[in-house]
Amino acid sequence: MSQLLDTILSRSNMVEAYNQVKVNKGSAGIDGIPTVMDRMIQQAIVQVISPLCEPHFSETSYGFRPKRSCEKAIIKLLEYLNDGYEWIVDIDLEKFFDTVPQDRLMSLVHNIIQDGDTESLIRRYLHSGVVINGQRHKTLVGTPQGGNLSPLLSNITLNELDKELENRGLRFVRYADDCVITVGSEVSAKRIMYSVSRFIEKRLGLKVNMTKTKITRPSQLKYLGFGFWKSAEGWKSRPHQESIQSFKRKLRKLTTRKWSTDLGSRIEKLNWLIRGWINYFALTNMKSVMGEIDKRLRTRIRVIIWKQWKKKSRRLWGLLKLGTPKWIADKVSGWGDHYQLVAQKSIQLYQNQSSLNVDWFHA
Repeated sequence: MSQLLDTILSRSNMVEAYNQVKVNKGSAGIDGIPTVMDRMIQQAIVQVISPLCEPHFSETSYGFRPKRSCEKAIIKLLEYLNDGYEWIVDIDLEKFFDTVPQDRLMSLVHNIIQDGDTESLIRRYLHSGVVINGQRHKTLVGTPQGGNLSPLLSNITLNELDKELENRGLRFVRYADDCVITVGSEVSAKRIMYSVSRFIEKRLGLKVNMTKTKITRPSQLKYLGFGFWKSAEGWKSRPHQESIQSFKRKLRKLTTRKWSTDLGSRIEKLNWLIRGWINYFALTNMKSVMGEIDKRLRTRIRVIIWKQWKKKSRRLWGLLKLGTPKWIADKVSGWGDHYQLVAQKSIQLYQNQSSLNVDWFHA
């Protein structure tokens, strides 16, 4: 056994890998790997060979790397835009993980780690195949998705693209397989789009989706869920409209009247979703967006409360307990199942926020 593989399989490294797998249990993609042992070994490999790969990677590659994030990728992109590079080549790779040439990938891995035993272990994972209709099929192209190793292998594969763009003196940002190049003119953008697409297909053996690869302006770009707009001070980022609509759909799903889950569980899930969304877009100014969402969300929660109260007597008692004047409580409690009327009209009748007040949800 080589020294590198010995380090990978050492007790201390495997314990650290196990702890990481346990922390990530249930995360997106993690449970696609069949066994805990597979996940542990992949994580153990990543922990040892990532430090060997890092010195080879580009400064403007931000996906799945230590001390890098989507936020930092957006900050770098804004820097380019505010330097005047306002024409964007948006590269779309077609089925990237399914089309990575394994032999070429292993050649790149060898150039970095130069350890036959470890390379054999990685190759075994690449050749592990996929299960279709209960039958396992070997794969000669692509990298298995869902494991800890896949993001690192994707960065190794696309590092060749990064180096090519750097050698050309181009300004670009890449997060995993999402890559944008910023240039100063439309003419340059067209030339670069076709030459870079050719490099990706001829040299890297990957497929560029030419129907989605495009030249665009910042105000029309969606990158990592962010949109862009120009203020008097320069280009700024904000949640893209599609990201906002997706967020609203998730909120609606959690606040549907048809779901019988208790209110406490809903609030817990809502808080988790909202905190995650706000943290992701923390770079942007979301005051107006969140103000609108907050208003709608409170209305939907009032409807849920009203439905759970059911009987007129329970509704009357609930309104009085919240401090609603009796004459209003008497009137509103008789509105029955007119949910939207209750949620909106009652607030117009009594403006001091006591009617079906939900401020305590944020405590």
